[in-house]
Amino acid sequence: MTGPNAAPLAINAADPAAAGRAGGTLTPAPGHAPGARPETSSEAFDALDGPLRALFGAGEAALCAALRRRLRGLELPGGATLMREGEAGDALYLVLGGRLRVWRGAGEAGAAAVCADLGRGELVGELALLAGAPRAASVSALRDTRLAKLARADFEALQQAHPGLTPALARLALRRLQAPPPGRAAAPATVALVPVTAGVDGQDFAQRLAAALRRAVPGWRVAVVHAGQLDPGPGDDETLRARRIALRLERIEAAHEQVLLVGDAGPGAWTRRCIGHADEVLWLADADQPPCRHPLEGAAAAGRDVLVLLHPAWRRAPRGTRAWLALRPQAEVVHVRADLARDLARLARLQSRTALGLVLAGGGARGFAHLGVWRALREHGIEVDCVGGTSIGAVMATYIASGQPPARVEANVRQAFASRPTGDFAALPLLALFKGRRLQRTVSAAVHDLVGFDADVEDLWLGHYSVATNVTRACAQVIRRGNLVQALLASVAVPGVLPPVPVDGELLCDGGLVDNFPVATMRGLRGIGRVIGVDLDPGDPLLRVQCAALPGPWALLRDRLRRPAQRRYAEVPTLGAYLRRVSVLHSSVRQRAAQAQADWCLRPPLGEVGLLDWHALERIAELGYRQACAALEAGLGPVGACAPQPADSISQHTLSGPADG
Repeated sequence: MTGPNAAPLAINAADPAAAGRAGGTLTPAPGHAPGARPETSSEAFDALDGPLRALFGAGEAALCAALRRRLRGLELPGGATLMREGEAGDALYLVLGGRLRVWRGAGEAGAAAVCADLGRGELVGELALLAGAPRAASVSALRDTRLAKLARADFEALQQAHPGLTPALARLALRRLQAPPPGRAAAPATVALVPVTAGVDGQDFAQRLAAALRRAVPGWRVAVVHAGQLDPGPGDDETLRARRIALRLERIEAAHEQVLLVGDAGPGAWTRRCIGHADEVLWLADADQPPCRHPLEGAAAAGRDVLVLLHPAWRRAPRGTRAWLALRPQAEVVHVRADLARDLARLARLQSRTALGLVLAGGGARGFAHLGVWRALREHGIEVDCVGGTSIGAVMATYIASGQPPARVEANVRQAFASRPTGDFAALPLLALFKGRRLQRTVSAAVHDLVGFDADVEDLWLGHYSVATNVTRACAQVIRRGNLVQALLASVAVPGVLPPVPVDGELLCDGGLVDNFPVATMRGLRGIGRVIGVDLDPGDPLLRVQCAALPGPWALLRDRLRRPAQRRYAEVPTLGAYLRRVSVLHSSVRQRAAQAQADWCLRPPLGEVGLLDWHALERIAELGYRQACAALEAGLGPVGACAPQPADSISQHTLSGPADG
């Protein structure tokens, strides 16, 4: 099955040598796409020869020549579906240029489970063809994609003439099945930069981004291509000229790690080509202009849009991001002060998929240690690009994502927590022990003091998320948009201690119930290459009791009034400790898995620091700072400048104290 706009082309290569001498042609396949035009085929054969040799080896020249004679070319526009799960496996395809997404499940590609992305030189559909089985997954084009198709009838004819074809395809399929899953998403090979608002200089921005990409990943080759650089050659045939440009763009892509295509503010043909040829589209907008859309927004396949809001260097915090995103609900957003090298460097790390994520666990007042870890990272030159957390980890993540300097952040924290935010006991605790109003005032005042207004999550300089528990749906809820104060209150609302927070008709409470250390969420974010996690799990000992039956309340009270050495029931937990232990049982299991998912997991030695020790900010932050410094000096390494590499080359460390390193 092909998309309605796919244009099948047959590769005319009955005599490869003669075709090569004469230039050859790509001609429309009989009965298909009558509007397709011939195109020079020296370029087409170059596009085939390289991938075929890479797949089957230089020693299989006869097989490669036979394949060239049987292959049919296919142009698939971005967003079109090549095959659907459950259909008959009637052909295999070789990707010559562009990118495909393999997905499973009902619904459209954007809502289904993504299995893999395939690029130039990769095969798709060979397993179903070999086994005579239905398609195991659906495949769609993420961008305009050129393919070479081998139909079942041609495959069977080749099997008779070249018995080695089937074993070769089986080896290729087995190799792919046995390959370990990638540790991180591949960086986009081609990125379109398209100005949305007037006054944005796309070419200048692209040149500076290219320089930042080369600094972010030493050795990377980055090309900047704008209208007028690609001469399609003589002729008035627009279809032929367009195909020549597409082939030349593919050659540039093959010679570089990333290509930046600079489009225009208008809906011209070149900008359409940029969008169609790109793996990802950066929409560049002046944040001070009224929110608007580019005429071609929506032309890119789902999941490829990134809104880059450009700000002056003096701006304290972004504002009004919600209105921009309302026009493009599926887009990611990145805030950039274009005159600050630091912000361009962050965008470059996101685009090269080498960005650093910081994940902060929940743990009450123990969360002050997160500030110490962050200060240590900054002092060692390690820039955080995205930060998220649960409960107090979400609060501390907000401080970090605000982009304010550490001194200002610590002063804000000191002022916010000086009033013991959990001190307003409810006289009639029908819903929770505390009213929660003092905490709401505290968080609201802290956010206003930090950024100057009642901000949304998307108004923070860095990417940010918090995790809450959705009681209505009985699941974890990752909050990346919406009112910031509301998101934080939901993430910290410990059941029975603080009242739940209603959001859009559903009740949210403390995220620690389901995911107290949300590393997996960070792993799934666009651009993240490596993750540092700060775990506050105190490693509570097992709750063992020696008595055959628990004492009554008065006996337990009298025992608690004795000196610790004289207590008979010291092992019996307090009500708070018991409720906390029971409430996080599920999350504790996930937390151990999360520790393994982080590239580096720091566990500050917090000893006897209690969950409600709000008065001990400096001491707790210092413990986190010293442990992080010790870990960094012991070999945590330059994680802020990681280069793209296979997942099996990423070392994983758990660091649980200064002495451990």
